[in-house]
Amino acid sequence: MLVSSKHLFLFTLIFHLYGNAIGATDHAFEAKMKTISPISDLEQLIIQNIRKQTIDQAERLLSETPVTVTASSCKRSTGGTNDFYSEGDYWWPDPAKPDGPYIQKDGQTNPENFSDHRYAMIRLSEITATLTSAWLLTGDRKYSNKALEHLHAWFVDSLIRMKPNMLYAQAIWGRFTGRGIGLIDAYHLVEVAQSAKILIDNKVIPKDQALKIKAWFTSFLNWMMTHQYGIDEMNAKNNHGTCWVVTAASMAVLTGNEQAKQMCINRFKTILLPNQMADDGSFPLEIKRTKPFGYSLFNIDAMCNAAQLLSTPDDNLFEFKTEKGQTLRKGMEFIYPFIVDKSKWPFDKDIFIWEEWPVRQSSLLFAGLAYQNKQYISTFLSLPANPKHPEVIRNLPVRHPVIWMMRTPSKK
Repeated sequence: MLVSSKHLFLFTLIFHLYGNAIGATDHAFEAKMKTISPISDLEQLIIQNIRKQTIDQAERLLSETPVTVTASSCKRSTGGTNDFYSEGDYWWPDPAKPDGPYIQKDGQTNPENFSDHRYAMIRLSEITATLTSAWLLTGDRKYSNKALEHLHAWFVDSLIRMKPNMLYAQAIWGRFTGRGIGLIDAYHLVEVAQSAKILIDNKVIPKDQALKIKAWFTSFLNWMMTHQYGIDEMNAKNNHGTCWVVTAASMAVLTGNEQAKQMCINRFKTILLPNQMADDGSFPLEIKRTKPFGYSLFNIDAMCNAAQLLSTPDDNLFEFKTEKGQTLRKGMEFIYPFIVDKSKWPFDKDIFIWEEWPVRQSSLLFAGLAYQNKQYISTFLSLPANPKHPEVIRNLPVRHPVIWMMRTPSKK
C-alpha cells in the first residue's frame, strides 16, 4: 500500500516524538511507587521501563493544540461540519466504471480515501493518554490541564466538538453514506475514555466540565446501543463485534452505566468467546481473512482489552471458561508462540504489513498482569513500543500501560 504524504506527515508529526530509550531504574521513583497500592512487581517493572519516555513525550505534547473533526472536511460526506466522516478502507474506484460505485479489494487499503477524522481521533487518543500517564507518574497538573484542553475541544465546545454518533463513518462512494462497520473507528476512544475517567475520578477536571464530558459519552453510548448501525456492529461475528464490546465497555465504565457494563460482560461470556474461539484457542473468522496473523493479534488484543475493562474481583473474565472450554488463557497459549516467532505461523502470511507485526500487543500486557506471567511481560517489553506504520497504529488503540495500572498520581 502507498500511504499518502498527508497521512504520513500526520503520523510522523505525532510519533516521531517517541524515542527508543528505556529509562534507567530510578530508586527514588521505586520508593514513590511503593506508596501506591495495589501495584505488583510486574507493574513496577513496566512503569520503570516506560516512565522516562512517557514523560519526555508528554513534555513535547504540551505544545500541541486540539484538532477536532471541524479542522478538515470531505466533499463526499453527506454530514455536517461537526460530523465524523471516514471512508471504507478496502474500497477502490472501478477501472471499468471510473465514475461508478467503488469496488472492494479485501485487505488492500486505498490511501486516497478520506481518513483525516480517523487520524485526528487517533491523535486525540495519543495526546490525552500520554498526558494523563505523565500526570499519574509525576502529579504535575500541567499535564492534566493540557489533557483537559483536548477533551474540552472534542466533547464540550459546541463550535468544534464532534457530534456523539458515527452516522457517516466508513462510507463507500456510490454505495453507502455511512455504515455500522464504521463504529470500529471509535475504538480509538477507549483510551480517551479511560484517561477522562482517571482525571475525573481524581477531581482534576472541574465538575462542570466533567459532567459535560460524561454527557457526551453517555449520548454516544446510547447511540451505539440503539441505532441500527450500532446494533449491526454489535452483532458482527468477528473482531468488529469484539471491538463494539470494548468501546461500549469503556464508555459504560466512564459514565457509570452498570446496565450497559453488564450487557457487555454477558456478550463476552455468551457471544464473543463461544462463537469466535476454536478449541485450540484460534479465531477461525480472522484466520480466513487476507491478513490472518494481524487480525488474530487484533482480536486477542480486543478480547483482553474487554476483560481488562470489565473484570471485577468477583467476576474475572481472564479466568472465565465457556461450557466448551474456551478461555482467554487458551487464546494466549495459541497466539504467544507466534508472537515470539512468527515464522512458525501455520497459516497464510498477511498480504500487507506482515513484517511490521508483532509490536507491544495489549494482550501481552493485560494477560501478563492477570496471570502474573513474566514471560508475557518480558516479551511485551522487548517488542517495538512505538510503531510508525499508520496501519499498525490504527490497529493498536491501547498503547499506554500507565493509565491501566495506576489510578492515582505518584506522590512527590
